[in-house]
Amino acid sequence: MIAEIFKSVTQWYMGNINYGTITLLMAVESSFIPFPSEIVVPPAAFKAASGELSIFLVILFATVGAILGALFNYFIAYYLGRTFIHKFAKTRFAHLLLIDSESVQKAEDYFLKYGKSSTLIGRFVPVIRQLISLPAGLAKMNMKDFLIFTTIGSGLWNVILAVLGYFLYSQKELLDKYYKEISYVFLALGIVFVVYVLLKVFYFQKSKA
Repeated sequence: MIAEIFKSVTQWYMGNINYGTITLLMAVESSFIPFPSEIVVPPAAFKAASGELSIFLVILFATVGAILGALFNYFIAYYLGRTFIHKFAKTRFAHLLLIDSESVQKAEDYFLKYGKSSTLIGRFVPVIRQLISLPAGLAKMNMKDFLIFTTIGSGLWNVILAVLGYFLYSQKELLDKYYKEISYVFLALGIVFVVYVLLKVFYFQKSKA
């Protein structure tokens, strides 16, 4: 089920890469739904390298999407509070989204350790990247500071991903030559991702029993 949804969304995006879909999926990625930005920005940058899009607008709209997703998490935590967030983290649905009490606590500890700047540097840290807005909301971080640090962190991360997409375009002939092999690699990675999610959910259900 999860694999099919992930595959369908990815295929839909690959056939509909534009500024709107970039913004939408980056907003999803920046919230607590696990959809990797590595699947969103590099293909868009690849398309920009071919002249179909503007690389600057790709980075801009990807960053706007990331900010929207971060604000979603921020306001949920801000208004619903720590008790709700941690209760939600213990649900099976949260585990399917790769969220658990440990990951939420890790994000909180990261925020407490680095303060406001964590919303910037946390954008480069796996797991922390998607959840760092939650402790910021729980701490009722100043909105101006939150937006500044989130924008800088998201923008820099998107620049890195965009450069990756441009590099891939420079290897276009090589990619075309080994397209089938590369597609198998991405399929394998997708399967590994789904298996990881299912094992994580199973582990937590078993540990609670």
